[in-house]
Amino acid sequence: MDMQNSRSSGSALGLSALILASALGVCGVQAQEPVTARTPATPLVLHDPYFSVWSFNDALTDGPTRHWTGTHQQMSGLVRIDGKTFRFLGDDRDTTALKQVSRAIWPTRTIYDFEDAGIHLTLTFFTPALPQDLDILSRPVTYVSWDVRSTDGQPHNVSVYFDATAQLATNTDDDTVVWGRERVGDMQALRIGTNAQPVLAKSGDNLRIDWGWFYLAVPPQPGTETAASNWEAREQFAKGGSLPTTDDLDMPAAVKHGQPLLAVRFDLGSVGSATVSRRVLLAYDDRFSIEYLNRKLRAYWRRNGMTTAEMLEKAESEESSLRTKAETFDKELVTDLTQQGGSHYAQLATLAFRQTIAAHKLVTDVDGKPMLFSKENFSNGCIDTVDVTYPSAPFFLLLNPKLLQAQLDPMLEYASLPRWRWPFAPHDLGQYPLANGQVYGGGERTEEDQMPVEESGNLIILTNALAHAQGSAAFAEKYWPVLTKWAEYLKEKGLDPENQLSTDDFAGHLPHNTNLSIKAIDALGSYAQLAEMLGKKQEAAEYRKLAQQMAAKWKEMAVDGDHYKLAFDQQGSWSQKYNLVWDRVLGLHLFSPQIVDQEMAFYLKHQNEFGLPLDNRKTYTKLDWIVWTATLSDKQSDFIALTDPLYKYMTESPTRVPLSDWFETTDGRQVGFQARSVVGGVYMKMLADPAMWKKWASMGK
Repeated sequence: MDMQNSRSSGSALGLSALILASALGVCGVQAQEPVTARTPATPLVLHDPYFSVWSFNDALTDGPTRHWTGTHQQMSGLVRIDGKTFRFLGDDRDTTALKQVSRAIWPTRTIYDFEDAGIHLTLTFFTPALPQDLDILSRPVTYVSWDVRSTDGQPHNVSVYFDATAQLATNTDDDTVVWGRERVGDMQALRIGTNAQPVLAKSGDNLRIDWGWFYLAVPPQPGTETAASNWEAREQFAKGGSLPTTDDLDMPAAVKHGQPLLAVRFDLGSVGSATVSRRVLLAYDDRFSIEYLNRKLRAYWRRNGMTTAEMLEKAESEESSLRTKAETFDKELVTDLTQQGGSHYAQLATLAFRQTIAAHKLVTDVDGKPMLFSKENFSNGCIDTVDVTYPSAPFFLLLNPKLLQAQLDPMLEYASLPRWRWPFAPHDLGQYPLANGQVYGGGERTEEDQMPVEESGNLIILTNALAHAQGSAAFAEKYWPVLTKWAEYLKEKGLDPENQLSTDDFAGHLPHNTNLSIKAIDALGSYAQLAEMLGKKQEAAEYRKLAQQMAAKWKEMAVDGDHYKLAFDQQGSWSQKYNLVWDRVLGLHLFSPQIVDQEMAFYLKHQNEFGLPLDNRKTYTKLDWIVWTATLSDKQSDFIALTDPLYKYMTESPTRVPLSDWFETTDGRQVGFQARSVVGGVYMKMLADPAMWKKWASMGK
């Protein structure tokens, strides 16, 4: 790996900052703490934009489980203790809620603890989302497990019930479903899906999957019964502890009127102080996942012809080893996050972990090449959007650079085709899950409708960051002609951008955007670094000199007393210069260190209760950009001062949705967006430490 050393200020922390850093676990880190504080929503079963189930409540019994869009995708859990029924999952108010005593979120696990009626029940949702192993990462399986023991020294007769409704396999409750039962090795497997099976027939934002099959797979365990039923199965267990003796689900069944469900019951018998455990596997076989340039692509786990049954068998056989690996991974990652940014930062990054992954789908082409497609959740539904890849990139650059390459590859391939006629980079590849060509800007696109400087700069910078992580510019060489074309565009248009959109397009067009100018300059410096790595000495020298000259001009044009402007022509304006972070992370060293010092001092004076506004125009902000801005400084006290309000936002926001990246700094309310991959941008802090970046990125080789 070719990691550049970052600039050191040589200044010591003040006493108060040192005390704060110590309190947050920055000094002498040994902590391996999960997220136990309140969060806007809690991840339960997260794999991709369609298989993504959350709790939007503090207690798991206070509301139904939901898809990230907020639509109900209900799972329910009941436990009978000595003949009395309690619920531990779902909001069926006909049963008493089991008392929830804790909830902990790790990168790959969510763990709830309940204690009541003489027993302790631990419910774990475990998704082995290990970025270094693409086969495991792609596998659409979450393990749900129960651990039960007596707490009062007395034995208790206990049985556990769990069901998942057909809503997990439907877009709306107007869909009708069919079901099946099969043997998978020695497991019982129930599956359910729509009657119509319209594979890849819809594209858009506020949609759920309505093709493929949701699976409830149950390994052989004592006292097990399963059923495909209407809601009566849940009622029957609540009243008498049993399930229907035969499957009683109509074919096809209407979701709206019957709430068809797949159910399992475990009779644990007499439970004493020794823990009794049971588990199931929740899985989704979507058959075909993505359409890219009019070719239907399958999930990565299928690339060698693996069947669903084989996948489930393998998942079950590897459960124990995967749990051990994941627990080790969780603890090591959380420890390193805490060391880099403190415990509040580590908790924010932990909550962002599965959300970042689940906003993507990992597929493969006919040659077995991995391709990772993002979805713009509650933004516009676009697929493989460049300015969504850009903010999420630190997550992948750190944890497995191959996954960033898998996002860049389809975009650069598309941009190299004759059909892309523009001298700048595309914005997207279509609308999820159809990646057949850009849709942003409409049918008759003009340059002003698109994001020319933004996306061209993004792709050059990310290609350079990938080369740093991989220690090779081979990927850049493959696409050198198109990268050169974009560098030439930025050479002409980048210093003082025209009336263009940036990634913050919700704020509207802005000419003379100083932060966008920084991106163009960093991109030209990145192009020079890539040319150097490829032995193109003359080109490297030319673009390095150009970037240096532009950076010097930028400082003269943007300075406004004690800070730097939002736009070159707007005196008295200001903005977060988050794009400047690459100057430090990639070792470009184009901009004067004085700029960071002045900006940081200015930012610390302009924060609101829930964070630093994006710029002077509005009081809203972006979560990812605040962390990038905080990473500009090599003073830990500055980083903590700017990111601690994000912890307050995470724990106190009144908006109950999967973590939103766009919110008000005055009251913590969501402005827009939720469950987006861009929260992976909080991992930028980890890239600022070359040794930390090298350690984690090398695991993905």
